[in-house]
Amino acid sequence: MITFWHPWVLVLLLLLPLLWFWGKSGGSGLRRHFSDALYRKMVSPGSGMSRNMRRLLLLGAMGLAIVALARPVIERGEIKVKEPTSDLMVAFDISRSMFADDIYPNRFEFAKRKFYELLDDLKRVRVGVVGFSSRAFLIAPLTEDFESLKYLVKHMSLDYVSLRGTDMMAPLEVTENLLKNKKQKALLLFTDGGDNQNFDKEIAYAKNHGIKVFVYAVATPKGGVMKTGNGVVRDEKGDIVVTKLNPAIAELAEATGGVYMPFGLGNGDMRRMARAIESRLKPAVAKEETIHDRVELFVYPLAGAILLFLAGISSLPRRKRQGA
Repeated sequence: MITFWHPWVLVLLLLLPLLWFWGKSGGSGLRRHFSDALYRKMVSPGSGMSRNMRRLLLLGAMGLAIVALARPVIERGEIKVKEPTSDLMVAFDISRSMFADDIYPNRFEFAKRKFYELLDDLKRVRVGVVGFSSRAFLIAPLTEDFESLKYLVKHMSLDYVSLRGTDMMAPLEVTENLLKNKKQKALLLFTDGGDNQNFDKEIAYAKNHGIKVFVYAVATPKGGVMKTGNGVVRDEKGDIVVTKLNPAIAELAEATGGVYMPFGLGNGDMRRMARAIESRLKPAVAKEETIHDRVELFVYPLAGAILLFLAGISSLPRRKRQGA
């Protein structure tokens, strides 16, 4: 059965009879405005096809072009397909140490750039975003709309964050709350590791709830100073505070079946992280989608329109040679 994607376009076909009659009256209209001698020079009889036939070809071409624009298709019915997907929560450390400048421009802005690269490499994965320090905040629920995620993360700022400390249990609990009905749960942390040297409690929680933790470490062993609008952060004695990478965070990833990856300046680390996440998360959620099986037919009226148009303009009347 042939149908049209844009049937309303076919209304334009009603203009064709009007154009036909307008074209026929055009010649006599010109005659009223010019002398007979001048009109004969302007509209000389030729050896090509008649004006009516040429007009008919051009209007036919226009009609077929309108039909092509209406997108005729043959409907073959609907097909239901199942696309496997996985779910991943991404948590940004928004504690004050993420202001440190050992990575340009600072750890937090660098983590956001890496997140954009990760989204470009993830396939068939829904992603949610959380911010955390001593508490966790949901920034975006699970979604496949990665452009919206990039927009939200781009405008995420540490300027309004006054919480101190890094509690790795906070993003784990949010992940459990959001994915508690899922068979597989995954959490990716963008963090410098905080100050905790023992993650036994977090590891036990993650294992009990089946959460695989991936860590992208955004800090250097040498460390950096934390710059704020009031200058650099100092301790109670007035000494400048230098915050360094906490390598103990690697244990949280490795003990839960995830991956620990130190930051890199190249473009390939997020691709490797994406493949590592996908390889450890066998798609368990099959999202069913309904697609229409259609055969496009617009090419046929379009080809006919081109042929008629070429025939119409290639048979223009030619002037007879003087004395011929």
